[in-house]
Amino acid sequence: MQVAEKFVSINGEGRRAGEPAVFIRFKGCNLNCSYCDTQWVNEAACPYMEMSPAEICTYAARTGIKNVTLTGGEPLLQEDMKELLRLLADAGLRAEIETNGAVPLQPFCSGAHPVFTMDCKLPGSGCEDAMICKNFACLGPDDTVKFVVSSRADLMRAEEIVRAYSLMKRCHVYVSPVFGAVDPQEIVAYMLERKLNDWRLQIQIHKVIWDPAARGV
Repeated sequence: MQVAEKFVSINGEGRRAGEPAVFIRFKGCNLNCSYCDTQWVNEAACPYMEMSPAEICTYAARTGIKNVTLTGGEPLLQEDMKELLRLLADAGLRAEIETNGAVPLQPFCSGAHPVFTMDCKLPGSGCEDAMICKNFACLGPDDTVKFVVSSRADLMRAEEIVRAYSLMKRCHVYVSPVFGAVDPQEIVAYMLERKLNDWRLQIQIHKVIWDPAARGV
């Protein structure tokens, strides 16, 4: 498996935001979002280390941290992901996969089922057409759909998708601003205006604590 970086920090977003986590960031992605903040892992020349699922699991277990966030890039493009998930589960670790919504989830829903934090790309990302809407049916009460918004138009589209797929009855719904591109106050105003009960605004707290461009945090 192609690991671009591995480190221990806190979860900056998702349901376990603020909790300690082991991060495994994999190289490569099948999308090129306009606001991508890890573009460097998508470059052909991105340095990486080759690690087996067993080596990754051993590293994670030795940290003493229970939360393991598998991210990228797009982690589900990595071969042997099912094996890694099985090993993490057997070790008593809690695996979360941050996925872009453009890779089928169904193959990863049997056996050691991870927690999915799935992006749903909106018009502002430039990648909305790549979304696999069948993925919504794979999500459950432990999973999250995350909308990253850069405009009111994105918020309106997010609301349409939540209603069309009854996401509030299926999973958690988070909305997050493109860092530095939209004022979170605008998102809050929209949520209150539209009475979006059970939606959750989330700021990327790791970008508040550390330099937004910092790696390994």
